[in-house]
Amino acid sequence: MIGNFVENFILKDQDGKDFDLYENLDKNILLLFYPKDNSPVCTRQLSNYQTNLAEFEKVNIRVVGINSNDRESHQSFCKNIGLEITMLTDENKTVSKKFNAVNFVGFIKRKLVLVSSSKKILYEKTTLSLNFIDSNAFISELKSLKII
Repeated sequence: MIGNFVENFILKDQDGKDFDLYENLDKNILLLFYPKDNSPVCTRQLSNYQTNLAEFEKVNIRVVGINSNDRESHQSFCKNIGLEITMLTDENKTVSKKFNAVNFVGFIKRKLVLVSSSKKILYEKTTLSLNFIDSNAFISELKSLKII
């Protein structure tokens, strides 16, 4: 929920390295929850965010993808579409559940959660699984809401 304090978590990234949320909060972090690597809509979404990484940098946001796929799946996905975004593996969906990013049948939802450097949720939005929020529209919405 917006304004709530975020508990720290540590998950493995696509290279098998630990990603500690708190250690990466030198910038705001956009947790980009998505259902599945290499699926059509997720590929379009992550490609869109990859294309606009420089725009996220300008507004002090680091984009981090997260779902329950394993490291090998994330590596393949990154290679297939040229992703430079950190991709986290939440195989047990522990972190996804804490952010209410798991639907009633147990699949990861398409959800954006912006965590501030002060460890609070600044923004969150869930979209239908066949849709995603375009990265430019997302940045524009943050600016209009005076979040960034």
